[in-house]
Amino acid sequence: MQRCYWTDDVSLPAPPDATLPASVDVLIVGAGYTGLSAARETARAGRSTLVLDRGAVGSGCSGMNGGQVAYSFKPSFDTLVSRHGRELGERVAVEARHAVENLRRLATEEALDCDWQPRGTFVGAHTPKHFAALAREAESQPAPIAQRISVVSRADVHREVASDLYHGGYVLHDDASVHPAKLVNALYRRAVDAGAVVQDHCEVLGIARTREGFEVRTARGTVRARRVLVATNGYTGPALPWHRRRVIPIGSYQIATEDIGAERVRQVIPQLRNVGDTRRVIIYLRPSPDGRRILFGGRAALKESNAALVRPRLVQMMTEVFPSLAGVEATHAWVGFVAFTFDTMPHLGADNGLYYCLGYCGQGVPTATYFGMRIGQQMADLTEGRTALDGLAFPSRPLYYGNPWFLAPSIFAYRALDRLGL
Repeated sequence: MQRCYWTDDVSLPAPPDATLPASVDVLIVGAGYTGLSAARETARAGRSTLVLDRGAVGSGCSGMNGGQVAYSFKPSFDTLVSRHGRELGERVAVEARHAVENLRRLATEEALDCDWQPRGTFVGAHTPKHFAALAREAESQPAPIAQRISVVSRADVHREVASDLYHGGYVLHDDASVHPAKLVNALYRRAVDAGAVVQDHCEVLGIARTREGFEVRTARGTVRARRVLVATNGYTGPALPWHRRRVIPIGSYQIATEDIGAERVRQVIPQLRNVGDTRRVIIYLRPSPDGRRILFGGRAALKESNAALVRPRLVQMMTEVFPSLAGVEATHAWVGFVAFTFDTMPHLGADNGLYYCLGYCGQGVPTATYFGMRIGQQMADLTEGRTALDGLAFPSRPLYYGNPWFLAPSIFAYRALDRLGL
């Protein structure tokens, strides 16, 4: 049975049941980080705003992720410049930095209750070749997106992690972590306080255009809306076929160890940072916010499975990296679905009143919060909502309709390359 560590002692928001309004200015599909951030902006601007979710508020990956906060675009700076030209490529790259800065500002200046911990990330190099690449990357950062980075030699790896697996690495000092469920609650409260109405367990079954906007058919009746936002990310269903063809849902599996005590956690991760590595099939881990458990995640199955069934594999993966954790019990196991895109970039935009904001490629904590805010500002016709990503093509692929049939063979191939150290 799935059991998520984050909701053990923090309940997700439970809005009071209310009759759905007959019409609203803005209807948002999805009550995660994106939808709640957007709702706050439209409601603040005086637009009547309704947010609907087919499950509980934040019960998708917003409440199920690892809580890591990092620079969040997968394509390299050079790739972005090659795709879009120097001026636009730089602006696109800088948007990812803005996303982290936005969440840092909310947590530190506006005191958003989300257990903000700015301890950075250690990235371990899986091979000597990977270490050389990390060192080059640290020494030649593009100025527009430069971060504070320290290279860690192989001799010094144990200052960061109790593992002999890595050939060195580097530390990204500007990274942080949050408590995902607390962040959901904080964003929900901001949206509701601004005047938005949120309803959970109300699935959207279809969206049809009308002369005045849209008719949104739900499990509890039809609502007319002038503008609609699709904010469903890894949970985009068949009622949204155009969007579903453009995102690839991928399960991110995680476990939490039993309470092993603060001293033992520090033995494994001395600086209490987030940890990742350079393998294609990545692993990631961090201390729990109270510093007494280790939270470990990765791709533990070739195809999607029940989180409880892959728990033993995740424990095995964890102890392969950290042999000192052999025999430690995993008391929690859960999965949340992230959404990748075919160009590994998030996308936001609109088609004649039908807005979308999704595709965060596994880095949705800062990007969903930031771009949710921006798309909400765009829906309220505010100029500050403009981003460098506006107008970028949102690609799909022939024969893809939302079922990632290619995922299992891709992961199998990536695992083989990782084993070969390539």
